[in-house]
Amino acid sequence: MNIEKKDTKTDGISMRARLMLVIVATLTLEATAIIQFVFAQREIKQEASLRAESELKSAENKIMDIVNQAEAAVHNNIWIAEWCLENPDSLTRIPQLVVGKNPVVVGSTIALVPGYLEKKPLYAPYAAKDLNTGEIKMLSLATEEYDYPSSEWFTKPMELNDSYWSEPYFDENGGDILMTTYSVPVKDKNGKVAAILTADISLDWLTELMQDIKVYPHAVNMVISHSGQIMVCPVETLVMQTNVNEFALESEDYEALNQVNQAMLSGQSGELPVRYKGQLNRVYFAPVEKTGWSLSIVLPEKELYSGVRKIGMIVKLLQLLGVAMLIVILRIATKNQARYHKMNEQKERMENEIHIASKIQMAMIPKTFPPFPDRTDLDFAASIVPAKEVGGDLYDFFIRDEMLYFCIGDVSGKGIPASLVMAVTRSLFRATSTHETNPQRIVTAMNNTMAETNDSNMFVTFFCGVLNLATGHLHYCNAGHNPPIILTDAIRLLPVQPNIPLGIVHGAAFNEQEIDLHYDDSILLYTDGLTEAENMQEQQFGLDRVEEVLRTRRSSQQHLETMQAAVKEFVGEAPQSDDLTMLFIHYLPKEDAQLQERHLVLHNDIQQIPQLAKFVEAIAQEKQLSQSMAMGINLALEEAVSNVILYAYPKETDGLVDVEAYLRKSSLEFIIVDSGIPFDPTAAPEVNLDAPAEDRPIGGLGIHLVRELMDSVSYERKDNKNYLRMIKNL
Repeated sequence: MNIEKKDTKTDGISMRARLMLVIVATLTLEATAIIQFVFAQREIKQEASLRAESELKSAENKIMDIVNQAEAAVHNNIWIAEWCLENPDSLTRIPQLVVGKNPVVVGSTIALVPGYLEKKPLYAPYAAKDLNTGEIKMLSLATEEYDYPSSEWFTKPMELNDSYWSEPYFDENGGDILMTTYSVPVKDKNGKVAAILTADISLDWLTELMQDIKVYPHAVNMVISHSGQIMVCPVETLVMQTNVNEFALESEDYEALNQVNQAMLSGQSGELPVRYKGQLNRVYFAPVEKTGWSLSIVLPEKELYSGVRKIGMIVKLLQLLGVAMLIVILRIATKNQARYHKMNEQKERMENEIHIASKIQMAMIPKTFPPFPDRTDLDFAASIVPAKEVGGDLYDFFIRDEMLYFCIGDVSGKGIPASLVMAVTRSLFRATSTHETNPQRIVTAMNNTMAETNDSNMFVTFFCGVLNLATGHLHYCNAGHNPPIILTDAIRLLPVQPNIPLGIVHGAAFNEQEIDLHYDDSILLYTDGLTEAENMQEQQFGLDRVEEVLRTRRSSQQHLETMQAAVKEFVGEAPQSDDLTMLFIHYLPKEDAQLQERHLVLHNDIQQIPQLAKFVEAIAQEKQLSQSMAMGINLALEEAVSNVILYAYPKETDGLVDVEAYLRKSSLEFIIVDSGIPFDPTAAPEVNLDAPAEDRPIGGLGIHLVRELMDSVSYERKDNKNYLRMIKNL
């Protein structure tokens, strides 16, 4: 009897214990859910803040890019405007220069201070760009209907004696578009403000920019001006019709909304809560430098936390279903899950890091083919097949000034260390070749940089080439890499001097070579993963098999696919032992796309300069250039040729100046050749236009003018001759 009572008691305690365990588990889970909800809200709020801040910063950067271009358009022509004050008849060219050379500028004027010129009491020539055709028309703002001396863009810079961004306004005479004006005072040689030089930019793009911000589906994106005028807003009736202070008066939460308005108008950035029409919102705002504008994103908190609330309800239901199972599996599951979670986390972390490294590596390599769909003179194909998820092979190419820059490389070693060196090598190639045209100097600069920090003693075999797409002339430099295969009327290895790989010896010498390519010639660049691919019998694919595949002429992509298939068939089931990279370049210039060449030979006599003007005039007529572009080209050539005539040869010495012109559909290329003393005008420092004339170096202003008028200027000393190359894009 006693024993039964004991058992009953024991059972009762056991039941109570289980009940307490269930209660404790339930309370714990509920507490956990509440804590998770609180922290989830905090994380969501923080994420929303970061996303809004990022989107606002991105929008600000895009706006500042346009603003800086407009400001540069004005400031780059201030010195010309100051010079033209003494030659008033030339003033009409200034707005044309501002509008013509700057795609973001839709209009420009140089408005004289009333009475500055007795013959022209009011004078304001205005250049306007047709947004549909790009045509530039000249108008005058000095009319009875338009009182420009009273306009904000004129009065404010006069009052401030400094540059000024005007309040945005609708240009009713220019297509009913929202625009703003950047104005800068122009001073004469006595320091007196004589005129205002402006640049008008359309703000239609601003609405599209703000509409592209998608922090949350129902977020409202706005832009206000420095006076509080609403410039961009989804509610069109408010745009340029309502001030934010007027809008705040209609809100039931005036104090909070007014606080936001004051913060935005004072150029602050931040985040504040505002209640509007019974709904709590979070307002994120940030200023735009120089213009005084302010960007804002209004996000309803209801939408912000809607997802976490739904999840909270689901969690509660799952808690009720899981409490009964929790008691049984808690002890076993806790131990096993902790062990499994730790192992799985380590594995996922490693796999994720390797996957990210592979994505980053592949993102650096051009993968879109054809890479230049508008060009018919090149047929490209390339691929990288790493032996592991990440590898050390690389290739790259790009076109600059009608020159194809390309390279291929193979880093010693494999895996993540090799991929890091590969990324550095590719970045160095891009950084160096964007301002250098000579492959020998590109390779030398890359080698010196890599050798300085090569603590891991890794090296890179590398091949670099620069192909003139107009002439087919190829300059190249090899650094210990496999010789490329060239396909002309025969299949042969490109003659190369091996040199040493990159990153081994600082200051190592690299030799440059050159060759001419003709129509239908091709080059295959590859890494040793192609020729050294092994099958199960440890036989290598070899160069003979590569040449055999190339005997049948195909397109670049077909060559690539055929070669890959041949390697795969040869290797069979054998594991890939090395990265396999190929780059195939097929040169296909068309006869109707060949250059038209013009030549002019002058003696170093300044009296021969007029021949240059006739030379340019003939080219301008043939290419149907505008008068302003022809004048700009002529001025740049005169500056460059005059510099050679005056300074390249010793006095009383007869020397020749050869002016070569290459006429293309989309550009004009001029090469000035002389055998005088070595001189690189592109190495001259930028001219400080704010410095007094006596403090500027002799000739500096002319070189500055050449840089401004031409789209590309480069220099090379070769065969004891100076080559100054200038390109004007049409």
